[in-house]
Formats: sequence, structure tokens, C-alpha cells
Amino acid sequence: MAFAPQIKIPATYMRGGTSKGVFFRLEDLPEAAQQPGPARDALLLRVIGSPDPYGKHTDGMGGATSSTSKTVILSCSQKPDHDVDYLFGQVAIDKPFVDWSGNCGNLTAAVGSFAISNGLIDPAKVPADGICTVRIWQANIEKTIVAQVPMCNGEVQETGDFELDGVTFPAAEVQVEFMDPAAGEGAMFPTGNVVDSFEVPGFGTLQATFINAGIPTIFVNAAEIGYQGTELQGVINEDPQALQQFESLRAHGAVKMGLITDVAEAAQRQHTPKIAFVAPPQDYLASSGKQIHASDIDVLVRAMSMGKLHHAMMGTAAVAIAAAAAVPGTLVNLAAGGGERQSIRFGHPSGTLQVGAAAAQQGGEWTVTKAIMSRSARVLMEGWVRVPGDCF
Repeated sequence: MAFAPQIKIPATYMRGGTSKGVFFRLEDLPEAAQQPGPARDALLLRVIGSPDPYGKHTDGMGGATSSTSKTVILSCSQKPDHDVDYLFGQVAIDKPFVDWSGNCGNLTAAVGSFAISNGLIDPAKVPADGICTVRIWQANIEKTIVAQVPMCNGEVQETGDFELDGVTFPAAEVQVEFMDPAAGEGAMFPTGNVVDSFEVPGFGTLQATFINAGIPTIFVNAAEIGYQGTELQGVINEDPQALQQFESLRAHGAVKMGLITDVAEAAQRQHTPKIAFVAPPQDYLASSGKQIHASDIDVLVRAMSMGKLHHAMMGTAAVAIAAAAAVPGTLVNLAAGGGERQSIRFGHPSGTLQVGAAAAQQGGEWTVTKAIMSRSARVLMEGWVRVPGDCF
């Protein structure tokens, strides 16, 4: 029996923030995968190594976590006043499913670097030294993101002394600005309230802040669901009952936010919304062994991503945290002590992160014009990824 040979596709494996993913230029994909649809999804699933019932991604480029089963497709922007179009695909680990419903804020930090190095930016806009400003059109959520990419001797500067909790080694700092992050899927607070009560089977009646900023996110109080806010991954990820309850919370919250009409639809929208729980500051030991003191942070936040507790914090969820913290009366704001603020430092399982946002009321509704954070990015490997020629 004859089998189709492998084909090779130009690709780059990159770290962006606390995530890793396989980056492609749209024009380098096989013709059948250059358009959205089953062929593209099948190709990316095979690249990552999904679905994998063993949960290891042994036969692909994925790392069998929500932070490492990611794909990015980039092209010269078709949007006026933008440099590059950025499409993100979150690949499920154990299901044949690619979720296109949201952005990856961490990998956003690598988009500008890849675009510069792969000829997607007008050379006239790229300085030999200094900072290259890359205007990114985030196609999943139709948002503008601005990346400030450091340059040295005509090349992207990747090495440096910027330290990011959740990443082992220092690198060059990349500032990322999420413009108008609260627009997109309706109002910033889709229920019209900064805090709601809603019923969730397995939890009962909970207080929650539902927000569309960075990525649709549901914030609840840690104490109300039986946690401290200092938990590390094992406490939740090794508890099947807890994972089932969080998925129930996410599904019912998605209905409340108007993202789906029935909880059964949540299985086809795994990337969004996110679930996060918050608590006032207290001392804890980060996953690296680093001691985090209550005085180091304004609030504790733990977030779920693709059904598991994230090892650090998703970049898009960090935008949601900053936006919610800037609005008086949200659960994030109250856990941080209340009042008005334009930046917040929160504690996550790997350490701390500071992110800023400016909020204001316009016509009785809250809006955030910009959220800013610093990340880093680095090329890990580049060349070709190989897949069986008949996999898509």
C-alpha cells in the first residue's frame, strides 16, 4: 500500500511571553490551507500533534498544555494604517478542534518580531537601531495592537535583561499596547453591571464580574468557590471534580455573557470565555520556589485556560484584569482594595505581573482606551515543519 510522503512547510517556533507556538506566513501554507476551513484546521492539528489521547503531543510540535498548543498565521495587513494581520488558532489537545474565537496576548509579543524578520513590514519603517513600532491587526477579535520591538544593527534584538515571571531566562523587553480592548463582542460589561449574581450548578449562587476586555472573562471571588487565591496548578488540575465544576461555571457564564445560547455550545468554544478567581493579597510561594509577599502585589488572580489552571497568566486575561481593576466596584477592583487605579500588580502561580489600563465612563458605560504590558519574545527554532501530505 502506498502512503503519501511528508511535505515540508516553512515555519518558526517562537516563545512569546509565557507561551510557545508555531508561526507561519499565510503565503507559505499549502494552497488548501490558505483559506479558513477544514483543510486549515486539519493541517494545524497535525502540526501540533492533536488530538492526542495520551495527552503528550509526542507526534507534533505542541507541548500538551494550553500555553504550548498554539498556532499563528501572519500576513501583510489588508487593513489601512496597519502593518501585519495576525490570526491565532488555539489547538485542543485531546479533541480534533481548533478554536479561533479569541487572541493569545502572550504570543502577541512575538508577532512584531516575526513580521520584521520575515519581510512582512515595509523596510522603510524598520530602523537599524532603536524601536520599531509595529501596528498589528488582530483578526480574531478585530483589534489593533501596537508592539514596540527593539532593534540592533538592523535585526530584532531578542536578548536582554528583562525578566518575566513564568519564563526561565531574561530577554529583551517588548512593550505591547492593546488599543480599545473593551470593544468587540458588545459592551465592556455585557450584563450592564460591574457585579452580577448568577446560579451555577455545583457552586450555587455566585457573585461575578463579566467583562469583555482583552478576552471575554468571568471573575469570581476565590473564597466563594472554596479557594484562597494562592493555589498552584496541581491543586486544581489534579482534581477532576474541580475541573468539571469550573467548566460548568464557564459554560453558564458564557450564556450569561451572550457568547452562546445554550451551555451545550461551550464545548465548541473552549478558548473563550476565561474563568479567573481573585482574592486580596497574601504571602505565597510561587511555582519556581520564589517567595511572593503580600506587599509585592495588589491582588491575587488565578485563571483557567482550555480547562486547566494556567501556569502563569494569559496576556489577554491580564488585559481583562487591568480593565476590571480600573473600574470601581468590580470584584477585581474590590479585591485590590477599591478606588481608582491606572495600573495593577497581581500575583499569579509563577510570580507577579504589572499591567496598566485607563478607564472612563462615556454615555453611562465604562470603556478602556488602552491597556499596556511588557513581555518578551524569542525565536526557538526556524526552518520547516513536516506533516504527512494527506493529513489535510
